[in-house]
Amino acid sequence: MTVDLYLLTAGSALTGLIFYYFGGAEWTFWHLFTVPLFTLVFVIFSSLSVIKRFTFAQSTYDKLSKDLNRQVIIQDFNDVTDPEEFLQTQAKNQRTLLVFIPTYEDATPPPSAKWFLLHLQEAATDFRVSKGELEKLTYAIFGCGNSLYFENFNKVAKEVDRCLSELGAKRLLPTELADENTAKSIYGGQEGHYSKWSSKLKSALETPKTEKCDCSNDTSTTTCCKTVTNGDHSIKNDDNNNDEDEEEEPRIESDDDDEAGGCKDGNDDIIDLEDMGEYMENSSPTKTPKGPPKEMVTPLIRKSLEKQGYKLIGSHSGVKLCRWTKSMLRGRGGCYKHTFYGIESHRCMETTPSLACANKCVFCWRHHSNPVGTSWQWKTDDAKTVTQGAIDNHYKMINTFKGVPGVLPARLAEGMKIRHCALSLVGEPIMYPHINELIEILHSKQISSFLVTNAQFPDEIRTLQPVTQLYVSVDAATKESLKKIDRPLFRDFWERFLACLRALKDKGQRTVYRLTLVKGFNTEEIEQYAKLVELGDPDFIEVKGVTYCGDSGASSLTMANVPWHEEVVTFVQALCERLPQYEVACEHEHSNCLLLANTKFRVDGKWHTWIDYDRFQELVARHKATSGAETFTSLEYMAATPDWAVVGANERGFDPSDTRWHRKSTAKKDLSGC
Repeated sequence: MTVDLYLLTAGSALTGLIFYYFGGAEWTFWHLFTVPLFTLVFVIFSSLSVIKRFTFAQSTYDKLSKDLNRQVIIQDFNDVTDPEEFLQTQAKNQRTLLVFIPTYEDATPPPSAKWFLLHLQEAATDFRVSKGELEKLTYAIFGCGNSLYFENFNKVAKEVDRCLSELGAKRLLPTELADENTAKSIYGGQEGHYSKWSSKLKSALETPKTEKCDCSNDTSTTTCCKTVTNGDHSIKNDDNNNDEDEEEEPRIESDDDDEAGGCKDGNDDIIDLEDMGEYMENSSPTKTPKGPPKEMVTPLIRKSLEKQGYKLIGSHSGVKLCRWTKSMLRGRGGCYKHTFYGIESHRCMETTPSLACANKCVFCWRHHSNPVGTSWQWKTDDAKTVTQGAIDNHYKMINTFKGVPGVLPARLAEGMKIRHCALSLVGEPIMYPHINELIEILHSKQISSFLVTNAQFPDEIRTLQPVTQLYVSVDAATKESLKKIDRPLFRDFWERFLACLRALKDKGQRTVYRLTLVKGFNTEEIEQYAKLVELGDPDFIEVKGVTYCGDSGASSLTMANVPWHEEVVTFVQALCERLPQYEVACEHEHSNCLLLANTKFRVDGKWHTWIDYDRFQELVARHKATSGAETFTSLEYMAATPDWAVVGANERGFDPSDTRWHRKSTAKKDLSGC
């Protein structure tokens, strides 16, 4: 009798799904305890998302059970309640243990694997525990990290390998260090790397052990050398873990996925870069791939983003229809930028020329399905291709609303003429090498530009051509909290952050600080925020409560981290008390957002936070015609704010020309938007 699969999902051991098949007859749960266990392969994985159903472990099971006819058990670390008993059982039954584990923030394991690793570390250093405790256990580890985190790259996988080895377990394969940094991938993407690793695994498992020493044919000799061969694969048993052995046969192989992140799930609708997944990429961070630069978007990332509604352009850009665009097409109101600055939401295109980002913010609603990087290392599409691709795809998406019930024909016609472009969406737009050319193309088409940056690229801010409005995300006010919230890749992230704010002060056009409040993270730093405002002297400060987008598995945020609108108002009032040159100008209650404006925008007692877009186009055209000799300031293209948009109005930021609509269904809605 054989057990093809014993699978416990990432929830609870009591709710696990168990599938048994034998000769077409259905088994019962109790047959599990009657089957021989000494030939089992045990697959254990760490998953940060409790909603994932198909993981890398599932893919491994499919391959092993189909190709090798092996008995396999698959289990989440969450279900290992007693690590000591678990490991002793695997060793006693001479099992092969396959471990899939990412390295999370600050070189720590995911919460589900915390106690497992702690037990291993204690056992490996406890003199009372035999160094041969796990000598009958064979193992292979697939670690997931990002080489951009330098010394913390795949630290957890390395530590698990060290501890298992010191307890006598034998390596089936050198530990694989998967690297999310696709620019260093030597196999052209995650699917290729996983294929390579799984082929090695299959070969190692189907080759019978000969238990023969490299230095002798005498199989009875067990201590003459440290290397036991398994066919063509060497299994290190280097208890002393010396450097010479590593040079002969590396016990660690470095490949590709996420640090402060993890492996991907190729079968789920959304890839969480901090989760174990079905297909993995692995490339050595010490090797520079030969040949031309690679594309930023791998097939797996492309599949994930397309499922989220993105239209991808070339190899590194994307466009998506904002939910506020859809709302305004129906006459149901626009986004907060309509209230604050006069943007026509149904005529706004949200796009990015760079899907890559240098941060992995805990509140990012994009589910961490985009690449990360600290510099541009990928194949580059020209600005005309990116711009035209974004426009064409945006119009195609708008055109799909023809005939949709509730869509206003006049709004639909206006929507086919883009008036504004939000360069945000996902990633870091300012990383794109041709960002200035792209902005010039937008302006030549009479499209205004709203660019958002995460404040990690000060040089790019300094050299940026004039945009209609330049945003900097100020997600925290201290070094410690910024690291906790943004999870930046740069080592000198704080210095870069401050340099970006200083650079903002020298820009002549409209500048905005964007503050996202997350309860328990950054709502108590009012004094520090005030100092940062003085550093960059922005024209406006947007303060918005974080939007909870559900459990993406990428962070620990819950609804408890979302501030009430009254709490956001209280924060803004306290901030204003410390900034006498700013006052609350506008409010968009629906978005849980308020706008502080420099008092220079209050002319004759009336706020002028809106933008004269035609005047801006005149000014930027003159700037270009004179090669930058004729500059202009934000005061030259301001426009009066309508009464309904001003704080204190009964409308609370809702345009009275539209019709307020209340959702009846409790179904999940698209929360994306700029």
